[in-house]
Amino acid sequence: MLFNLLSPFAEDIQFLNLFRYLTFRTGGAIMTALLISFLLGPSLINWLKCRQGNASNIREDVPDTHLKKAGTPTMGGFLILLSITISTVLWADIQNEAVWLVLFATVGFGAVGFADDYLKLTKRNSKGLPGRLKLLFQILVAAITAYWAMSMTGAPLSGAVAVPFFKDLLIQLGWFFIPFAVFVLVGASNAVNLTDGLDGLAIVPVMIAAGCFGLISYLVGNFVFSGYLQLHYIAGAGELAVFCGALVGASLGFLWFNAPPAMVFMGDTGSLSVGGALGAISIVTKHELVLAIIGGLFVLEAASVIVQVASFKLTGRRVFAMAPLHHHFEKKGWAEPTIVIRFWIIAVVLALFGLATLKLR
Repeated sequence: MLFNLLSPFAEDIQFLNLFRYLTFRTGGAIMTALLISFLLGPSLINWLKCRQGNASNIREDVPDTHLKKAGTPTMGGFLILLSITISTVLWADIQNEAVWLVLFATVGFGAVGFADDYLKLTKRNSKGLPGRLKLLFQILVAAITAYWAMSMTGAPLSGAVAVPFFKDLLIQLGWFFIPFAVFVLVGASNAVNLTDGLDGLAIVPVMIAAGCFGLISYLVGNFVFSGYLQLHYIAGAGELAVFCGALVGASLGFLWFNAPPAMVFMGDTGSLSVGGALGAISIVTKHELVLAIIGGLFVLEAASVIVQVASFKLTGRRVFAMAPLHHHFEKKGWAEPTIVIRFWIIAVVLALFGLATLKLR
C-alpha cells in the first residue's frame, strides 16, 4: 500500500524513491511483522490463557513428557497470521495479483486452523474440528488457489511443472495441474502441522524456507536475473519477496514467545496457514518440487507418519517408536532441545541444497 501511495511522488521527493525498491520494502515488511508480534504478543497470550482456562490442549498420541506443557495456550498462530497480513498489505504492491493469491491461501488455511483451535478452546478438548471436515475445507481452499494460479500464469507455464536441475524441462499437466497443486498445498500445510510438536521446532524451518523463497521470488520475478540463472521468468512474482519478508518477521516474533519453554503454541491456526503459504508461493514461482527439498524436514516428518500407519496396518508392526519423527527420538531418550536444534541444522542443510538447484542446471 505504501508503494502505491508514495511512489508516484518519488520524482518530487527523493526519499520516497526508496519505496520503489523491492529490497527496501521487504526489509520494511520484516521489521513491521516483528514489531507487531512484539507489541501484540503478550496481550494475545494473556487473552488465550483466560479463554482456555483448564482445557486440555495436549494430544493423547504424544510422549508422557508433554503432560507438563498442559495449560500452555494454543492458537498463537493468529499472531503470525495477523502480522503477515498487515505487513504484506502495508509494504507490498496491492495491485499485484500474486500477492493476493498467496494471502488468500494463507488466510484460507489459517481460517480452517482457527476453526479447529477455537473448537478446542470452547469445547475444552484436544480433538477440535473433525478430521474429514478439516481436510475437505483444506482441499476447497487449495482448489481455488490452484485454479487462480493456473489462470494467472500464461503459456507455456500455465499447467506445467518445472523440474529442478534442468533449465528447459517442463512437465505439461494441463488441467491435471489443479489436483497436483492441491496435493502440494494440502501436503505442505499438513506437513508443517505434523512438525509442530516441540517448542520452536516448526517455526524456525518455516522461517528458513520463507527466506529461501523470498530469494527465489525475487530472482524469478526479475527478467535479468532469471535469464542469467536460466530460471523461468514469472512476471510479478518478485513482489512475493515482500510477503516472504513478512513471514520471516512474523516467525521471528513468534519464536520469541515459542522458544523453550513455550509461552504459547501456534496451533493449527499457525501451522496450516504458514504451510499453505509456502505451498502457494512454490506454485506461483513454479518451484513446487524445490519446496520438497527446501522444506525437506517437513517431508520427513510427514513421511514418518505415513510409513508408520502403513506398516502397522499391513504388518501390525511399527517402524518408529512413535510418529511423527521427532517423537521417535523423544522415545529414544533425546532431550527436547537436542532434537529441536538438530532438526534446525537439517533444515538449514536442506535449504542450502534447495537453493543450489537455482544454479546447478
